[in-house]
Amino acid sequence: MKALLHYRASPMFQERLMQSRPDWLDVVVVDEDDQPALQKELKDTDVLLHVLAPADSTLMSFAPQLKLIQKIGIGVNTIDLVEAEARRIKVANMPGTNTQAVAELTLGLMLSTLRNIPVLDRATRSGGGWTLPASVTDRQGEICGKTVGLVGYGAVSQRLAPVLRALGAVVKYFSVDAHNDPGATDSLDALLAQSDIVSLHLPLTPKTEHMVDASFLGRMRAGSLLINTARGGLVDEPALLEALQSGHLRGAGLDVLEQEPIKASNPLLTLDSVVVTPHLAWFTAETVQRSLDVAFENCKRLKEGEPLLFSV
Repeated sequence: MKALLHYRASPMFQERLMQSRPDWLDVVVVDEDDQPALQKELKDTDVLLHVLAPADSTLMSFAPQLKLIQKIGIGVNTIDLVEAEARRIKVANMPGTNTQAVAELTLGLMLSTLRNIPVLDRATRSGGGWTLPASVTDRQGEICGKTVGLVGYGAVSQRLAPVLRALGAVVKYFSVDAHNDPGATDSLDALLAQSDIVSLHLPLTPKTEHMVDASFLGRMRAGSLLINTARGGLVDEPALLEALQSGHLRGAGLDVLEQEPIKASNPLLTLDSVVVTPHLAWFTAETVQRSLDVAFENCKRLKEGEPLLFSV
């Protein structure tokens, strides 16, 4: 059996991949930009270890014996599920493997945006850290006492909520699903009106695409922050830019963007009030190991004809 990891894997990722694979499984790694190698290697691939590059009908057409697309992560919006079903290719993801990592970076973006850490870092490195303008020093804030509104209340939100409360924040959330945790709000409008920080924790679907539009942003409390470690397509970026430039929003912390990799010309990059990271909230050594454990367990189950973990 052969598995193909379609990703620009770091040395750590590749080392753990090769150390963790079972002896009976051949594993190859193909960079996301190496289309000739991808087409060549897909010809006899049984399992695609899918990260971010779209697994579309074209890719599947190059893989006549593909039996499983194993998502490394949770979101399957980059997989053509209709095409996979038509070709009788199984699809599985791995909820929970990156929960801790995403929760931690979400908190990190909140703190970085509140304290303007990237601006402080750049100023200090250039010798201006002790002569900062008031526009920077007077924007420093604490998370203690702030109301944090979580839009969506899945695994990441539920891991993050007690940490935020331990730091002194008031945590509210809005979810279409019922939960026993305290802090539920009756409506999204109520959450937006009450929150100093709004953090997105939703999948990208036709219903949620661009849900954070001018209307959504206008209903957020003046001077609040937007945090997104979910999916870039949730946010209408021109509307976000306008809300930031007008001063209605104080700042934004974004691990995900509509276009990835982000273009250097993206106007969001010109704003000191925006903290950006390159869709790496999920990526830690610990997450990689947990993900490989699930992926190789599913390879074993596929080989032995057993039900897969976390079938989609």
